[in-house]
Amino acid sequence: MDQTPPLNSSSPLPITKLIRLLGPGIMMAAAAVGGSHLVASTKAGAIYGWQLAGLILLVNILKYPFFRAGVQYTMGTGKSLVEGYSLLGRFYLYLYAFLCIISAFINTAALVIFSANLLGYFLPVTLPITWLSTIIVAVCLAILIAGHYRALDLLSKFIMATLSIATVVAVLIALDLPASTQVIQPELSPWNLAAIGFIVITMGWMPAPIEISSITSMWLKNQKRHHNVTAQSAFFDFNVGYIGTTLLALIFLALGALIIHGSGAQLSSSGVGFTHQLVGMYATTIGEWSRYLIAIIAFFCIFGSTITVIDGYARVISESQRLLKRQPECNSKVTQAWMWVISICAIIILLFFSSSLMPMLNFAMIMAFITTPFFALLNYLLINNPALPSETRSGKILKSLSILGLVYLFGFLAIFVWWKWFI
Repeated sequence: MDQTPPLNSSSPLPITKLIRLLGPGIMMAAAAVGGSHLVASTKAGAIYGWQLAGLILLVNILKYPFFRAGVQYTMGTGKSLVEGYSLLGRFYLYLYAFLCIISAFINTAALVIFSANLLGYFLPVTLPITWLSTIIVAVCLAILIAGHYRALDLLSKFIMATLSIATVVAVLIALDLPASTQVIQPELSPWNLAAIGFIVITMGWMPAPIEISSITSMWLKNQKRHHNVTAQSAFFDFNVGYIGTTLLALIFLALGALIIHGSGAQLSSSGVGFTHQLVGMYATTIGEWSRYLIAIIAFFCIFGSTITVIDGYARVISESQRLLKRQPECNSKVTQAWMWVISICAIIILLFFSSSLMPMLNFAMIMAFITTPFFALLNYLLINNPALPSETRSGKILKSLSILGLVYLFGFLAIFVWWKWFI
């Protein structure tokens, strides 16, 4: 999307080498396919049909430069975005750390309760959602502390690919449904003040909370220590992951538009009800035999996202703490301590939202939408800081897109604040 010159000079790599170096970008995509895709995109299609397809595409385009900043800055300087925030000034690092801690608690809680509801779908016994959530968190912590995250990462990528293929197959089958079951002319319009709340929810996690860019940056920095990562491979990895999440968002919207929209069915606000509807969409199109298989695949996909955000948020928060204390190296015990803090706070939050999945996810998406402009501004200041080497800054096309994105994000935030509290 931008003509920024390569940050590391190297000869073009063969496609097989580029594929082998896929990593942080795909992990970002795995973290993204959660609330924004399985919930927000599907719900957008179910309620408004195809009307929000353009908005979803636009949001992904306008957020592109702010997610790309993680790769751009790390490849140009060898530092993570978190280190970059500290170079901008301690105020920016404090702001980042504060917003990141809030996002960590809320986003982790939302993913945990979604994972718990999917887990309860195919268990032979019925357990309270708080018990299921505690089991999810305990398993995540056990895997991360034991150091087996890499194995789960590989599994989650495979599961995500399987879910993507199943979703595409379901959409293709839905396109061939008889005319009597096809979508009718939409009755509701999202282009009015009453729909602002829903649009905010849709945009909040689309394609993912924007602080994921700093987590991607740290993953990339770690990958550079063990592999010969070039600018070409890093941007290829990022673009594959980002473009993939954008296409998946539209595919999930299509699934909701083709199967639920116009059918008269209402989306359930309860965790169990929504989970049954979600899995039922696949069973309706692919076949009843796929019901429990899809439930298991969806569970591992969201479970992979859950463990990814616990790990990622703990890393960036502990890195922020290190930089604020001016310590030379990050202590792994501090990172593990933050994993515990994030997980325990997520469970505490769930105690107040255990009866309903949708309000929990909606709240998380609204918080993500509110914090997004500030994270985007930090990334913009970092990449375009005059004190940085010119090759780390954005080109004209990307800079123009960044400015347009900032105007859009802050402008829509102002409209939302006005709509929420002043009318």
